[in-house]
Amino acid sequence: MTKILIRISNGIDLFIDKVGRSISWLTTILMIIICIDVVLRYLFSNTKTWVIELEWHLFAMIFLIGASFTLLHDKHVRVDLFYEQFSESRQKIINSIGLLLFLVPWCLVIIYYGYEYAVNSFSFNEKSPQPGGLPARYIIKSFIMIGFSLLLLQAISELIKNLIKKEA
Repeated sequence: MTKILIRISNGIDLFIDKVGRSISWLTTILMIIICIDVVLRYLFSNTKTWVIELEWHLFAMIFLIGASFTLLHDKHVRVDLFYEQFSESRQKIINSIGLLLFLVPWCLVIIYYGYEYAVNSFSFNEKSPQPGGLPARYIIKSFIMIGFSLLLLQAISELIKNLIKKEA
């Protein structure tokens, strides 16, 4: 059973790492778009609504998908008053409790409502309310569910790793 759990955890970690590294290229694209937008806005007094919306859509995608990648690499924000002083086994217990009590339930709630949110948006082909804005707003709304699904997967992997460490 332990070998199966390790395989599942390693598979999730590999998948999240590949997705995270792939999505990280969006930061370069976002930076280029912002630079072009700034130059056009301040030198030529010209900007487009769709460009501004594209900037925040890309940022949202980076943030939502990047959360699972951040958890994988243990680079997430942690309030550390005593944590660093604890033994590794106590840290694993604290991490597991946090994952089970806070992250997993929160992910499940967001996935459930995010799905409804995206389907509702898709059902009436939601577009930007701004003239000249982006069409297909349901795409970015779908990323709420996708991002939290990936975060849930990574939380499961972290729980498996914590469980395996306790057994070993």
